[in-house]
Amino acid sequence: MPDDGLGAGRYLAPAAVPAKTTTTAHQLTTSDGATVNGLLRTVPGATTVAFLMHPRQDFSHHVLVPELLSQGYAVWTQGTRSVGNDLTLLHEQALLDLAAGHVYLRDKGFAHVVLIGHSGGAALGAFYLQQAARTPEQRLSRAPSGKPVELGKAEMPMADGFLMMAPHPGQGALLLRLIDPSVVDERDPRSATQELDPYHPGNGFAEPPGSSKYDEEFIAEYRQAQYDRIARIDARARELAAESAAARRRYRETNDPADRRTALATGVLTVYRTDADLRSVDLSLDPNDRPYGSLFGRRPDLTNYGVLGFGRLTTPDSWLSTWSAISGNADLAACLPDVTVPTQLVELTGDQACFPADAKRFSEISGAGDVTHVRVPGRHFGAPLHDGMTSGATLAGAEMGRWLDERFPRE
Repeated sequence: MPDDGLGAGRYLAPAAVPAKTTTTAHQLTTSDGATVNGLLRTVPGATTVAFLMHPRQDFSHHVLVPELLSQGYAVWTQGTRSVGNDLTLLHEQALLDLAAGHVYLRDKGFAHVVLIGHSGGAALGAFYLQQAARTPEQRLSRAPSGKPVELGKAEMPMADGFLMMAPHPGQGALLLRLIDPSVVDERDPRSATQELDPYHPGNGFAEPPGSSKYDEEFIAEYRQAQYDRIARIDARARELAAESAAARRRYRETNDPADRRTALATGVLTVYRTDADLRSVDLSLDPNDRPYGSLFGRRPDLTNYGVLGFGRLTTPDSWLSTWSAISGNADLAACLPDVTVPTQLVELTGDQACFPADAKRFSEISGAGDVTHVRVPGRHFGAPLHDGMTSGATLAGAEMGRWLDERFPRE
């Protein structure tokens, strides 16, 4: 498994699919007219299909695909309308994309459809199941910015089961943990106040590979400052969204092209320095088997200043829907109490985004009467915990297969 220090085990090659696998590509149209694409892989005798999707990533060749196919299950992998470019990603619209996939699989005649959420796919899946369980009148009709998204007008079939692998708390809740609160000028990626700089030795940072050590007072101040920075970006996003909405209203009344241009010119938010979770470099915080480093690599003190990062470029609508822990709806802890279908959570012991306390809390607050929580060695993206060990993806796939066979036995 190649890892140059920046991949964090992200690039794990999936195993080969069974020889008798049939793969077909499909294009679906959502209830609001968007186009999404998916791959259906089937093996002889499969009556249950696993549905894999992520709000931002391409799951076409996800590491769980061959693991589930080899155990006799069909697998559907689908992208959202924003896959590969989350600049305009609205989680509320992504639910319409998920709904289109569920409609398609039900029409194909599968006896059971189980939704699988890996990483950020878990919060998206729980959000879908929460909304699908509601009557059309009770579902959300707008994104957090006020943009209309009529979930009540969509057919939203319920899944028969929900499986989660390495579920982080949701894009917004995750960013709240990762965002660097020492930024003092949102226009300058290098600006920092020393008092909150997570990578300043005076605050407890140690040069890698040695683990840093932050005291409780700094941690409390740091986390409050993280929330405050999110709130400041929220305020700016709401201001821009309100300006755009006001221009749309004026245009409907005046038909003035200038108002139409203003409505479209919402601007793009640039959010610097989003690789600064203290747990990435202080392994005594929420300890598990994780290696030093973050989801982006082994040197978060460097990647924090790079071009990669969650929510780096985003529209005001997308920020409020996807990246704000304050305004967003796709929050795993908020949605799980409304999820009542049988549920399994597979915790990877070396995860850098779902920590032991997270996994325990998620399993405890689930609204399902049938909840299973298992732990397997592995890292967030399914890589083995250490060289020479079985991959976390293979171990997780085996646990999922046993769970599925007990509840949806193959005929």
